Amino acid sequence: MGTTRRRFIAITAAAGGLPLLPCARSAQAAPLLRVWTGSALGADATLQIHHPDPATADRLIAASLAEVERLERILSLYRADSALCRLNRDGVLVDPPFDLVRVLSESQRYGAISGGAFDVTVQPLWDLYAKHFSRPDAAPGGPASDAIAATIARVDEGALEVDPARLRLARPGMGITLNGIGQGYVTDRVVELLRGGGVEHALVDMGETRALGAHPDGGSWSVGLEDPRAPGKIVERIPLADRAVATSGGYGAVFDAAGNFNHIFEPSSGRTSWRWLSVSIEADTATEADALSTAFTVMPPEATAPVVRALGLVAHFVRPDGSRLVQRA
Repeated sequence: MGTTRRRFIAITAAAGGLPLLPCARSAQAAPLLRVWTGSALGADATLQIHHPDPATADRLIAASLAEVERLERILSLYRADSALCRLNRDGVLVDPPFDLVRVLSESQRYGAISGGAFDVTVQPLWDLYAKHFSRPDAAPGGPASDAIAATIARVDEGALEVDPARLRLARPGMGITLNGIGQGYVTDRVVELLRGGGVEHALVDMGETRALGAHPDGGSWSVGLEDPRAPGKIVERIPLADRAVATSGGYGAVFDAAGNFNHIFEPSSGRTSWRWLSVSIEADTATEADALSTAFTVMPPEATAPVVRALGLVAHFVRPDGSRLVQRA
């Protein structure tokens, strides 16, 4: 799994892929549409809310943005004062925020489900590769094998102690990244907030995408999956209603100019993975879609198929040669 994410999902606001303008009504007198665009956890973000009362919709958007800001202060790897950064720095965090405990507990669950392919303690590997390739004399073959082996010794989700009263990294030099699950988690929290505010139709994208209900026109939201070899080109559209989708792909962020080393790591080997060019997961929650799209990028299809069946997923794989594989529950 990796520490930085690139977006591969294009969102179409209307059922059947037809665009809607903000505040426009459909022929079926759908609720008014309010749209916000910005960023969250370092990724492009969008809120599309259909609600009959514009003032209420605007209030809920403001509340959603406040919730995103609150969660960034807890989960961000790029804010020195975040709870996550304090845990990485000190190795222990007493009285941790509930959301950090929750997302780390979920991380360990998906680690178990994926047989260790999902592991939030891979941050030391990212640091190793980033430091190696930042040097002007960096060996093009990547970090030395002994350096990778020494770093792997600090990658172990089992050495992450999760308790509501205390979080602890049991080994010196460990580090956590939530970039393989955090955006999905934030997306789900915003969906919960909107649902609690009475919203029945919304599309939330805080780095990963989740539909709240169906589109108010009666159909599904249309979400386009991009061609990982030609960003911006939609190769498949999937209907989404009360479901989520997330995509991971190693080519979205590479360490070297040649593009041989990406940000997707196999926790067991410490090597970057090109098993799949991209993986998109449809799941009930954005947290699940986010975590498992990350995990599946380093897993063979015979290992992913039982997970797909057990959790009711749809998994879209793109091989390095561009050919595609779809697994369904």
